[in-house]
Amino acid sequence: MGRYDRNMLCLSPEENDSLRHKTVAVVGCGGLGGHIIEMLGRLGVGKIIAVDGDVFEDTNLNRQILSNMENLGKPKALEAWKRMKLVNPDIELLPVYNKIDENNATTILQKAQVIVDALDNIGGRIILQNACEKLKIPMVHGAISGWYAQITTILPGDRSLDKIYSDVKDGEVKNLLGNPSFTPALAASIEVSEVVKLLIGRGELLRNKMLFINLLNNSFEIIEL
Repeated sequence: MGRYDRNMLCLSPEENDSLRHKTVAVVGCGGLGGHIIEMLGRLGVGKIIAVDGDVFEDTNLNRQILSNMENLGKPKALEAWKRMKLVNPDIELLPVYNKIDENNATTILQKAQVIVDALDNIGGRIILQNACEKLKIPMVHGAISGWYAQITTILPGDRSLDKIYSDVKDGEVKNLLGNPSFTPALAASIEVSEVVKLLIGRGELLRNKMLFINLLNNSFEIIEL
């Protein structure tokens, strides 16, 4: 049996093969990003641009799948590259040990077909949205806090983050609810499903609407934007 045999029926052979020729940029290699990179690589997305300017700390160990006791203090993006060498050496992972900003975003992201937001701050997300707008590349947004998560897909012109964060006055929201292991994994899996739908051109996207998840009450609500 081949590596991708279990993808079949869910993805046609043609769709599965097309993933090998796609490039996805994942911005943030922490709680969300680590799971996203793992899933994209196992699915067979041919090239992953993994962007993160941070190193692993012991506080990451509770939830960030790329972190372990041996790589504390090491760059997250480089550890993503090492991980993918073990998981699927056929995948080309380009590690970018840098923080996305207004000056470098378009240069780093310009070759991607889809860009994934796995950041943990609103300012960075707005920079990412602006870059996607300029490059005319779709973006999948995800965020978590405690038992809660939100996911939406943003096509050029949608400016969905402007609507989601319209009430944020100081540009940031403090996470007072913590970061457990289970919420990032769930949100990441939904982000990846949105990425795949964009890449194969099939399925209904979370466009102009946001999926809001409350795991404490087991509720999944779609909010129109």
